[in-house]
Amino acid sequence: MQTTEQIKEMVRQKYSEIALQDKTDNAASCCGSGCCSIETANIMTDDYTQLEGYYPDADLGLGCGLPTQFAKIRKGDVVIDLGSGAGNDAFIARSETGETGKVIGIDFTPAMIEKARQNAEKLGFHNVEFRQGDIENMPVSANTADVIVSNCVLNLVPNKDGVIKDIFRVLKPGAHFSISDIVLEGTLPPAIQQAAEMYAGCVSGAIQKQVYLELIEKNGFTNITIQKEKAIVIPDDILSGYLSAEEIAAFRKGNTGIYSITVYAEKPKDAGACCAPGCCS
Repeated sequence: MQTTEQIKEMVRQKYSEIALQDKTDNAASCCGSGCCSIETANIMTDDYTQLEGYYPDADLGLGCGLPTQFAKIRKGDVVIDLGSGAGNDAFIARSETGETGKVIGIDFTPAMIEKARQNAEKLGFHNVEFRQGDIENMPVSANTADVIVSNCVLNLVPNKDGVIKDIFRVLKPGAHFSISDIVLEGTLPPAIQQAAEMYAGCVSGAIQKQVYLELIEKNGFTNITIQKEKAIVIPDDILSGYLSAEEIAAFRKGNTGIYSITVYAEKPKDAGACCAPGCCS
């Protein structure tokens, strides 16, 4: 079994490669697997092109939702984007918060940070910055953010509890997050899991939907709401490399599946300046 550091290093290397690839090579999945299907170009990404602030050079086709669309960002807000990549969601958020606000993107891949900074310079944005760091230990002071967004990133992190705790720490009392992520329902057959990992590597780190929501609640968040949910359908031409036609049909009829969800939750207004329940000494 791989250690946490080994998993993180694998993800870092993979995303370093993705930062240098063309979007068409990444759009086959939320994690840029490069695997192809004749049935569909991508199964996870949503269309950003109609959103204000969209910048094509920052869109690597790596997301599984549109969290900024649901994030209730107001003018002047401080917004943090977890796993900011080349800056796609950060620039969308900047269009919402305006020149009086601030957007901080956090990513642990140096190549992504460099690409995002280059994009921000091209756009002339002086209130968008990108910091290198782990999202379970953000290089941000406590009680800083009005809104936190993230797009298909937490599933890649082994220590999801640590991320949720640090989100709680960094949000101001009464502030909120809107996060798009991949979750599972039911137990995927090993062959399906293998196919899913090949087509969309981010599935391998996904956890059960109910466990995901309970983790958020356990860490002190309230008003937890699923803002959007969609099934992730792996094309038959991918599954056929692992399953027979009968096995594919049985899977399609079953109750197990892979889902993209966008989750909203709030840090209570009366939360102290410390952190989530159980993490303060």
